[in-house]
Amino acid sequence: MSVDRAEGLERPAGAGVGNGVGGDEEEAVMTMAAPAATATAAEVTTTAVRYYPVAPGIRLNVRRGPGTQYPIVRILPEGARVPIFCQTPGTTVTGPYGTTNIWDNIDDGEYVSDAYVNTGSDGYVRPRCS
Repeated sequence: MSVDRAEGLERPAGAGVGNGVGGDEEEAVMTMAAPAATATAAEVTTTAVRYYPVAPGIRLNVRRGPGTQYPIVRILPEGARVPIFCQTPGTTVTGPYGTTNIWDNIDDGEYVSDAYVNTGSDGYVRPRCS
């Protein structure tokens, strides 16, 4: 599958701010299409992807799998925001947002500990990775 485009969503004044559910997250709409140029309307799916802020002042390690035993593939800069496509259990980590074994899948084969991502929840906010 490929991403054709991502669009920012306009939000009414105050929406998503101070509502107790994340607060700092942003949303984008991703239109996913089948790779063939002849994709039918039934093959196009639109999904809202929410971006969550990484803890302030943190340069976050992105790993190849859901645990500290996996190699670091890159480091996110301070102030980064990440999409969470799915979540899975892994190594328990303590960070600014508590202690958790939840790992967030932010890209194909790339994971960060949920202890460093402000999701507004101590539990799962996205489906489990399959």
